[in-house]
Order: sequence, then structure tokens, then C-alpha cells
Amino acid sequence: MNDRTEQHRERLDAHVFVCTNDRDSEYASCGAAGAEETVEAVKDWLRERDAFWTAVSVSETTCLGLCSEEGIAISIQPRNTWYSDVTPADVPVLLESAFGPDAERIRDEC
Repeated sequence: MNDRTEQHRERLDAHVFVCTNDRDSEYASCGAAGAEETVEAVKDWLRERDAFWTAVSVSETTCLGLCSEEGIAISIQPRNTWYSDVTPADVPVLLESAFGPDAERIRDEC
């Protein structure tokens, strides 16, 4: 086992967690509310700004506890920001708010 905490802390400024949980239930789940399209929208926005897998990582995750039929849940850490009801169309506004229009604030706010 290798402890790579310090190395990762130096490299990573933000981690975007996108819920893709899909469950067979009467309750809403992000997987059924467009999760895959939203994950791709997040990755595409970051790629277009050359910020994907640089100081920002993106991970699909299970339930973040913000389930809705209206969209999916996203959390940006370590900023401790949480969003619900996110659709692919919301991603540019959400990420611009977090990182700036050209992702110039990635290293500034963490």
C-alpha cells in the first residue's frame, strides 16, 4: 500500500462528483433522470477548456442524497458545494459559476 495523499493534494484542486445511481424503485434516481448525459456534459465542458484530468477530476458516484426526477445531483469538493436537479443544459452555468468561464478559477478558490 502506498500513501499518495500529499501528491494528490498538490495536483488536485477540485473533484466533481456526479451521481449516476440507478435503482429499480418507486423513488427517483439520478440514473433515470439523465445522469449519463450530464456526466458527459461535465467532461466536455472541462475538456473544451483543457481542464479535464488536470487540477479537476470527475467521478461518477452512487447516491448523494439529493434524488429528484427533475435532474441529477452534483457535488464539488473540497469546496463543499452541492447541487440537485442538474440537467445537461445546466452544466455550463454551474461550472462557470464554480470555475470561471474559461476555468481560470480552478486553482484560485481551493
